[in-house]
Amino acid sequence: MAKLKIKKGDKVVILTGRDKGKTGEVLKALPTVNKVVVQGVNVAKRHTRASQSSAGGIVEQEKPIHVSNVSHIDPKDSRPTRVGFKTLNDGTKVRIARRSGEQI
Repeated sequence: MAKLKIKKGDKVVILTGRDKGKTGEVLKALPTVNKVVVQGVNVAKRHTRASQSSAGGIVEQEKPIHVSNVSHIDPKDSRPTRVGFKTLNDGTKVRIARRSGEQI
């Protein structure tokens, strides 16, 4: 199981599939299955039965998408970029955008 370079709260763009080109924020990272849940992307409708806590009906929810199908958005020019790591002078390890060198 590899460590994900994408974390909750990151801005990403979808590279393939029916939602190609859409952008959104990562709501949840699932490192055990190498997937992420992105806001407004890969939305499925689920028919739910009414219960005491919630009314029934058709609920839309985001489904996980594989991490290889998403890419970070460069903070400088808003285009897809790969992620690298850099150690600062004070010893902290930070993620950087390979395209511009900006800190993510």
